Amino acid sequence: MYALVEIKGKQYKVEKGSVVTVDRLKNTVGDTVEFDSVLMTSEDGDVKVGQPYLKGVKVRATVTEEKKGKKVIIFKFKRRKNYKKKQGHRQKYSVLKIEDIIEG
Repeated sequence: MYALVEIKGKQYKVEKGSVVTVDRLKNTVGDTVEFDSVLMTSEDGDVKVGQPYLKGVKVRATVTEEKKGKKVIIFKFKRRKNYKKKQGHRQKYSVLKIEDIIEG
């Protein structure tokens, strides 16, 4: 069984036991979170699609770690104007382990 769930504006395909990396959540490591914004579920060819979300369906996950992504360098310049600007950014992520997909 798998489900399409929306987490912080992005959609992820999850299954029980899978590990998903999402944008950083406010929860700490070890916390259990539930997402009720499930767009679709599928089990043995039986597909259920929400309008836009399915009622009574939740995805339960545990926050296993928080990590930083790859560093991105932003470099801007304008030729012959002596303008240079270098900036870096590292996105923070939360790693979720999907515990269960609950149909109610």
